[in-house]
Amino acid sequence: MFTNKAIKLSIISCAVAACGSAFAAYPDKNITLIVPFAPGGNLDITARAIAPALQKALGASVIVENKPGAGGAIGAGFVSRSNPDGYTLLVTTPNAIAVTPYMTKTPYTLANFRSLGLVASTPLIIDVNGKSKFQTIQSLLKYACANPGKVTVGHSGIGTTNYIGLIRLEDASHCKFSAIPYKGSGPALVDLLGNQIDVVVDQLSSSAGQLQSGNLKALAVMTAQKVPSLPNVPTLEESGVKGLDASTSTGLLVPKDTPTEVVEVLNKALQKVAQDKSVQNILGKVGSTSMSSTPEKFMGMINDENKIAAKLSAEGKLQK
Repeated sequence: MFTNKAIKLSIISCAVAACGSAFAAYPDKNITLIVPFAPGGNLDITARAIAPALQKALGASVIVENKPGAGGAIGAGFVSRSNPDGYTLLVTTPNAIAVTPYMTKTPYTLANFRSLGLVASTPLIIDVNGKSKFQTIQSLLKYACANPGKVTVGHSGIGTTNYIGLIRLEDASHCKFSAIPYKGSGPALVDLLGNQIDVVVDQLSSSAGQLQSGNLKALAVMTAQKVPSLPNVPTLEESGVKGLDASTSTGLLVPKDTPTEVVEVLNKALQKVAQDKSVQNILGKVGSTSMSSTPEKFMGMINDENKIAAKLSAEGKLQK
């Protein structure tokens, strides 16, 4: 005869065994990478570069799905409300999570996510149409400073790395631009190619193809160091604009209640992805660097960006 205590122990043992079996089986269905911006931008390119390697590392199909809008808030909100089972992942920069909530109403906060880790880093650049009247960064800044608000600058959406880069450029150069938000770099570059806007602040990855063709021209890189793939393009520091170092870090997030065991599986997979030669080659060709990190490091970067956003908001520099 079983005692009540024995029955309880049996139930607990079965539950633990079932949980262990569930975690051991992960993943057993398709995984979706949600890109919160339009196709053709940095996050989209990065997601599609890592998807095959992530699929190989996990042994499950990995699908990329774009959900653009509101500076990444629509896609991020979708992931924050998703089942926390490790099958819906957000491809994001720290800004979409930390900055956008200061600029628009979002259905999430930092507390709604768990970090999986970094996947890539990409320099920011300043692009113009290949036939633009601005052929140097000095000529652009000279005109912009003399004509406040006359130079239109496209960016990939409110709160994005590109947008913050533009704000920092205004501060460092003492010029005032007219900022034009888009649902991603792709649409912004289309308008730049069509001469609808004057400039785009962009990640090198999404501009690389048009730069190589000559349709676009990079006036400056926004990182402190020169970019090896753009040896003839000066840094802003070299061009007389001091104290600016801007690049885009890309990582993956999941809903906050995703089990630690699943997070660990995904982080180990991302470490393999970062070492994958195909991923390194694909990202390298567009100026990005493949990388991995602990979940804590990427979340720390998001928290640091949140502090910067809070300061900019208090100073009235994050326009809603």
